[in-house]
Parts: sequence; structure tokens; C-alpha cells
Amino acid sequence: MTEVPSIRIAIMGPSGSGKTTFINEASGSDFAIGKGLESCTSEVQATKLFKLNGREVTLIDTPGFDDTSRSDTDILAMIGAYLSQTYEHGAKLAGIIYMHRISDFRMGGTNKRNFKMFRELCGESTLRNVLIVTNMWSEVASDLGEMREKELENKFFKGILDKGARMLRHEDTQESTHRILRYLIHNQPATLLIQKELVNEHKSIIQTSAGSELTRALNEQRERHEEVVAQLRKDMETAIRDKDHETREELKEEIQTKHELILKLQGENERLEAEFKAVREKLEARISEMEKKHHEQGQTVDALKEQVETERKDKEKLAVEQEQNERRLRRLEEDIAKAEELDSVRELNRLATVRAELKKELLKEEQQITKESQVGGGGLIEDVVAWMKSWWS
Repeated sequence: MTEVPSIRIAIMGPSGSGKTTFINEASGSDFAIGKGLESCTSEVQATKLFKLNGREVTLIDTPGFDDTSRSDTDILAMIGAYLSQTYEHGAKLAGIIYMHRISDFRMGGTNKRNFKMFRELCGESTLRNVLIVTNMWSEVASDLGEMREKELENKFFKGILDKGARMLRHEDTQESTHRILRYLIHNQPATLLIQKELVNEHKSIIQTSAGSELTRALNEQRERHEEVVAQLRKDMETAIRDKDHETREELKEEIQTKHELILKLQGENERLEAEFKAVREKLEARISEMEKKHHEQGQTVDALKEQVETERKDKEKLAVEQEQNERRLRRLEEDIAKAEELDSVRELNRLATVRAELKKELLKEEQQITKESQVGGGGLIEDVVAWMKSWWS
């Protein structure tokens, strides 16, 4: 029988959109959940296998591109390394879920940046395996939530919905999570764009669509900082002319801070490449260690199987020997019964022979007595003979 492969589904979206809560509800995991403004998912993590409709499912939790503790460079390096490394080892995704808070009253820059990176990671060819899942419906009035849902369908998410993606509601229950996952578990696993670019086309992380989008966003940030610096320099010239030493020192500090940010942004591409390689090496080491443990477990299982097989054969041998002994015992008992029966027949024959001989002797004695009685008359002996005849008859 062909082994049915397990289903792998990635959960993506902004920080605080309920990705980890969804995963915990669906799989029974206990991944840490962020509180307030702090995000908690700081690395890609996968659940243990769990059963759904007879299929084994793994959910993959990913950090958002607005993480409070990691930069977008770190997040892309982490997600890119995980997706490419697992793809090289034969793992594809049957589905991708993008989580969105229906409670958000507008599509701000954070949501737009996260969704843009999501599009660049997935590409166009995998959109039929994508679900847009809105949640946190309990935090808005139903009519307001429905109005926002229509707006999302007709504007923000329209492009991918027209290309095969679907939009569903999450109602904060395990049954709701399982209902959503059932839309994906029978999908044909697909290759994401970033997997194709990194593995099949051997591109660097910077050359990928997601890497290019991140570079564009970083350049925009750098240009904005440079514009601010230019304005700060003008303000500083004014402060110098006015001999406003306090304002000049404040502006000098601001310019220095902006320069540091600009230098950091200029070095992000190199850091992205280095971080990507470091995460891949770390993942490869983890995968190698897991494969080693799996091999050791396999050897242990094989040894246990061999031991079980030996014990099974020993039990079968003992069972056969016991059955043979039981058959021998039954035959012996039958032989004993036959022997006893044969001995009884012999004894009866012996007694019959004795009886016949006694009858002969009695007959002779009777004849003798009769003969003597004819000569000497009857008496006590005749009576005894008559009694013995009656007894033997």
C-alpha cells in the first residue's frame, strides 16, 4: 500500500493577527502567544503531526514582517532559509493561510507591507492553495465586520481572490480551524516562488522577488531619512546664523542618529545574505541531527522488530511442541483406554473359560452322582449339585 504523505500548511500574516492562536486551537500545541504590542513568534516553528479527516497535518508558524524584536531583514532570512531548506529535503506546502484582523479599521502601512511580502513569497502560481482568513470577529459589530469583509473582497484582496485564492472567517473555535483546514488538506502540494528562485534557479536571497521587495522598501526608508537629514541641515544652518547653540546641538544629535540609520539601511543587503546563510547552516545542522536520531531510532525499531519476530517464532515453536505433546498425551490415554478395554475382555474370556470348565466338571460330577444315585439312591449330594447348577446358570 502506498504511504499517504503528511500535509504541511504555513500560517502567515502580521504580528498579532492570531496566527499562533489559530495554530494552537487547530493542533493542540502550546506555542507562546504574544500579549499587547509585543510579538512572540520570533522564529519559524512547526507543530507535531496531528490527525484531521484521516490525514496527518503539520502547521508552520511564521513571524510577521512587523515583528517587534526582529527586523524585516531577519524575518525574510529566516522564512526564506526554512522554506528553501525544507523544500530541498522534499517538503512542499499543500496550503498557505494569510491571517487578517477584521477588527483593523483601515489597511495601514504595516498590513500593506506584510501582504506585499506575502505575495512575493508565494508568487502567482500557488494562489489556488491560498486562504485569506479573517478573525477577531468578536471585537466588532457584525454589520461593521461584514462591511469591512466586503471592502476587503472588492479592493485589498481582490487581486488574489480573482486568481483562485479564497476568503473565510475564523470563529475562534477548534471546529472553525478544522473547517478552514479541510479546504486545504486535499490540495496538490505546490512550490512557492521563493523556493523555486532559491533552489531551482539558484538565486541569492537578495535576487529573489521577496528580496527585491525588501530592498525597495529599505531604499524608500533610507531616502526618507536622507530627506529628513537634508531638512535638518537647513534647520541647523538657520540655528547657526541665529546663534541658537541649544537648537544646533539638538539638530546635530538628530542628524547623527539619522546618519546611523542610513548606514544601517545601506548594509542591510549584505546582512540579509549573511543572516540567510547562517540560518540555513543552523537548519541544516538541525535536520542532520534529526536524520541521525531518526536513523538511530530506525535501528532500534529494527532491533525490536527482530526481537519480536524471534519471540513470535519461539512462541509458535512452543505452541507446536505443546500441540504435539497434547496429541501424544491423547494417543497415550486412548492406548491406555484400549489396553484397559482389552484387559477387561481378556479377563472376561478367562472367567468364561473358567465357568465353562466348572460347568464341565459339574456336569461330570452330576453324571457321576446320577450314576451313583442309581446305584445307591439320592441324598444330600444330589441337593448340593442341584444348588450349584442353579447358581452357575
